[in-house]
Amino acid sequence: MKDKKTSNPNLLQIMAIIFAFIGAMGSLYFMFRAGRNQKSILLMVLFTGWVLSPFLGMLWASKTSNRWVIPARESIYWLMIILAIGSLVAYSGALLPSGTKTAFIFLVAPFTSWFVIVIGILISRRLSAKNKDRDTKY
Repeated sequence: MKDKKTSNPNLLQIMAIIFAFIGAMGSLYFMFRAGRNQKSILLMVLFTGWVLSPFLGMLWASKTSNRWVIPARESIYWLMIILAIGSLVAYSGALLPSGTKTAFIFLVAPFTSWFVIVIGILISRRLSAKNKDRDTKY
């Protein structure tokens, strides 16, 4: 009798994409609310691209991970969910120390997200490659 896993990677992928979409829309909401008095349209366009870029990166990673082994794909999906929630918490200002400029979080959070995304992709790809090598040896 085979031991079946209870997780469904397709369901997890759908959930991760939904979380990424909600995270992106919520992040934009917080950004536009924080910049409501900003007069520079160019600055708002640049911030919009910067804030959305990690979510686009996560969606790209989700798309390209379809060739990876299931555990590697699942780690990318969980990363998407965690980063979406983390972005919303960060942009809400709930953890922002008093006296910190609001724009600071909109500069640092995407950079930190990109750092985590790159590390997550590298680890997942290594995991995928090791599992494929192990499977081909038997």
